[in-house]
This record gives sequence, C-alpha cells and structure tokens, in this order.
Amino acid sequence: MSTPVRAVLALGSNLGERSSTLTDAVAELVADPAVRLCRVSPLVQTRPVGGPGGQPDFLNLVVEVETTLAPLDLLAWCQSVEQDHHRTREVRWGPRTLDVDVIIYADVVSDDEILTLPHPRAAERAFVLQPWAWMDPEATLGGRPVAELAAEAADLQGLSLYTAGEDG
Repeated sequence: MSTPVRAVLALGSNLGERSSTLTDAVAELVADPAVRLCRVSPLVQTRPVGGPGGQPDFLNLVVEVETTLAPLDLLAWCQSVEQDHHRTREVRWGPRTLDVDVIIYADVVSDDEILTLPHPRAAERAFVLQPWAWMDPEATLGGRPVAELAAEAADLQGLSLYTAGEDG
C-alpha cells in the first residue's frame, strides 16, 4: 500500500509504570516509517471493564495515525510493541502492561476473525470513546458522533482525566 490511510488506535495499561509505558508505546508505534502520528488524546484513568475483579485501574489514550501498512500488518506491528512491553495473554481482559487495539482503519468494515473492523466493542467503551472525542470532536463511529456514543457508555462514570504523578 502506498497511499497513507487514517487509523485510530486505543492504548491501555494497568500494570507497572502505566504512564511511561503508554508514552513509550506511542513513540515505538510511530518509529516505523510506515506509521505517522497525527494526534494524541489526553490520558484518562478508568476502572477495569470486564475481566477478573481486583485489577488496578487503567490508564488509556487514543492516537490517530496515518499508515501505509495493511490492516493485518498494522495489527501485527501493534502486537509487536505489546510484546516489547512484556504483554501476556493469559486471562481475557485481565491485567496487562500494555494493550493496543486497532479501532478503525480508514473506512474498512471487516468481520475477519483476526481483526474485526471497526473494533467490535469500541462503540460502547467510554475509555476509548471519550479520549477519542476530546482528541477529535468531529469523529464518528458507525455513522454516529463519538462524543454522543461516549455520553451513552456505561463505563463513563469510572473515567477521569489522569493527573501526572498518580502512577504506581
């Protein structure tokens, strides 16, 4: 692919030095010349959604990139950055050092078992939607404004802007 396309990625961490992990991961994602950073959302702190109880809170952010990578290649690149941060996949929605999800890739709609686009749960997750709406107030997902979807998300009450120094 030679023409860059817009993609939105959601990053989260609830283990270790969450803030620096996310900052480092964004830098690593755009270290590939095929991925260019366009915008970064504010960091938000959120309660875990799903998964086992007793997990630490997450830090989350959303980035918009332009990429010449094909969708599955972008996913593979995101997963390699996760691996660099010692991501393990032992428990679904369990605690993790780094999670990177491809939320949208241009206007591609796909039910591929490896990469479903748009991300199948993004439209109901405030930890994706609210930072995305702050980053891009005009953003839409499935034909609806992202800000509107965020306002309806069940997990919105557990979300707050992150204040530096709260990590640990």
